[in-house]
Amino acid sequence: MYVKVLGTAQDAGIPHSNCFCPNCNLARRDKRYQRLAASLSIHFEESNKWFLIDPSPDFKTQLDRIQKETKWRLMMDGIFITHAHIGHYTGLMYLGKEAVSTNQMPVAVGENMREFLSSHYPWKQLIDLKNIKLETLKFKQDYQLTDGAGITPLLIPHRNEFSETFGFIIYGRQKRLLYIPDIDRWEQWNVNLGEVMRDIDYCFIDGTFYSEKELASIGRSYQDIPHPLISDSMEIFKPYKDTCQIYFTHFNHTNPVIGGEEKYRREIEKNGFFILEEGHEFNLSD
Repeated sequence: MYVKVLGTAQDAGIPHSNCFCPNCNLARRDKRYQRLAASLSIHFEESNKWFLIDPSPDFKTQLDRIQKETKWRLMMDGIFITHAHIGHYTGLMYLGKEAVSTNQMPVAVGENMREFLSSHYPWKQLIDLKNIKLETLKFKQDYQLTDGAGITPLLIPHRNEFSETFGFIIYGRQKRLLYIPDIDRWEQWNVNLGEVMRDIDYCFIDGTFYSEKELASIGRSYQDIPHPLISDSMEIFKPYKDTCQIYFTHFNHTNPVIGGEEKYRREIEKNGFFILEEGHEFNLSD
């Protein structure tokens, strides 16, 4: 069993549409700096089953990359969705009759997300035409994928305009991975972080912004788009970096960490943290 990284950018990807900041210009010139919207896949090699976390707007490209390997030519066996912001669920449109036209694809969501999808077109049409079959995830209740492996949803504070927001613990027979691509502020999360991090081997957390100054250059305010700064997250997660590999993901297009200046990446790595990259694979079986 392993987890594969399909995307590491904020909802709109990099380069960002209609943006000509240094990072976006660099990504247009050099494909090495392009990033797809945040998404993961979970693979079971013995059974050839696989699952998707967050069908992003880049679903089509991400699916193609998985299916380049013959053994993953079949569609996924199920989908899990963290929340109702555009980078995390709108790839569902490719499951409809105009595209793949899946049959009863299991889509596991929270109760509020279920109500949102069931009440609004075009998502309701996917349900009516039986392209997807909604399954309800409940806070802290395990969802079994195979024997000894599954997903546990955690409630996360994050601008829940349309649905709740989940983070996921993905566990295999030997190792556990914590995935939280979006959170408003760590101090708003009403949990004992030490208990959450117990026995976690890999941790992918919100790295949307490096500093508050980033958005000012494109005329937007950091206060309007709450996410923890990477510097703050490093301080909060410092006690766990010796027992867990902690990676940042979900980068905004303004974040200098994913640009051409290596000093930002070096600073993060000097502090014992890592930058998540597309194509990374993490074995949870041994």
